[in-house]
Amino acid sequence: MIVAAALSSFQESLMQKWSEYVELLKQAEPLIDQTTAPVDEQLRADMYRQFAMGLSQAYFLTFMMDPRYPEFIPFENSAFLAQPNPDGIYHACFLDGAGTYKITGERGNCVVAGFATGKKIFGLQDEWGQGFDNYDVDSLDIDADGKFEVIFSEHKPEGWTGNWLYLNPEVDFLMLRQFHYNWGRDVDMRVAVERLDPMPPRPRMSPEEVSAKLTQVMHYPRRLTTTALLSMRRPHDEGFINKAHLHNFQDLGNGDSWPQTYFEMVFDLSQNPDDVLVLETDLPQNVKYWNVQVIDGLWNQVDILYRQSSLNGATAKVDTDGKFRAVLCAKDPGYANWLDTGDHPYGMLIGRWYKADSHPVPDIKVMKRSELEAYLGDRSPRISAEDRAAAMRERLIGSQLRRKW
Repeated sequence: MIVAAALSSFQESLMQKWSEYVELLKQAEPLIDQTTAPVDEQLRADMYRQFAMGLSQAYFLTFMMDPRYPEFIPFENSAFLAQPNPDGIYHACFLDGAGTYKITGERGNCVVAGFATGKKIFGLQDEWGQGFDNYDVDSLDIDADGKFEVIFSEHKPEGWTGNWLYLNPEVDFLMLRQFHYNWGRDVDMRVAVERLDPMPPRPRMSPEEVSAKLTQVMHYPRRLTTTALLSMRRPHDEGFINKAHLHNFQDLGNGDSWPQTYFEMVFDLSQNPDDVLVLETDLPQNVKYWNVQVIDGLWNQVDILYRQSSLNGATAKVDTDGKFRAVLCAKDPGYANWLDTGDHPYGMLIGRWYKADSHPVPDIKVMKRSELEAYLGDRSPRISAEDRAAAMRERLIGSQLRRKW
């Protein structure tokens, strides 16, 4: 009894008081002074919401992620908004680069499906991570029913004749990306992961583990928001305001083999509420997937369910001269390719060219709303209020039918 009481007292001493963990959250508050977006009460509210979002995401990334006992958890989607592709659903699991893992799955029919390996997933530490290998699921042997198995390990297991992919020994996470053109109509990819090298039954979390994970959870809102604000500041300070340029996001962990190039820019329509922004670009002759989306001033995805804040290669309408033109503004301009700011006069546009034979840089024009019709004329398709409502209803339903959790 004496030994048990002493052990209990020792274990309790490993845990701080709850208030001491919560105290760590205060470190995030000064970040409001590091934004490039104009600071007002609304932006402060948006940032506090982002902190709460970070706490929610951090639970998944800490308490549900263990390389000894892996499972895929939701990483980014329409709830975890730190700049995810709105066409994408992301899941992640922690791996041990020295381990051997098997993934069992069903391909579905999303336009892009791939695995990415890396270390130090952003948000869980102050320094940014590194990307390693990217693998296209379509490079695997997949049976007639769309099912597959693949082993990830540093060395191919002796006697294994099925799919095998190299696992860099420095890897500590694997991410699954799937991009959908037709939300709710495409068949989602399904995956499960298991560790093949023997592990004992999963133990109860020790006080040391819980304390370490709680500390990570409380630091996560600050770390995630810092990453977001730096990603806003980089193009802002480089002068890409209402002007697009190309970027590869290797600074955030995209590996060299990731076959996607991004165009991005900070937009600023805050000076005049009558201004609209027109994006126009050539399209690659051959491209597997492309899109463009609206990001707010804190680098969060603008509402995708109830706002037309993104367009892709299936939903966008190409103009009569073969170019893609979109209008960014707060109020529906009556043109099909409207990008809704979601009441954010300051933010970002980000687009993607995936497996494309060229990477055009869009031309950006800011003009008065009254000048829009004369500029676009009849070459850009218009849309009726009824058709817009139907498209938005399809978007709302389709987004909810996709797998997120």
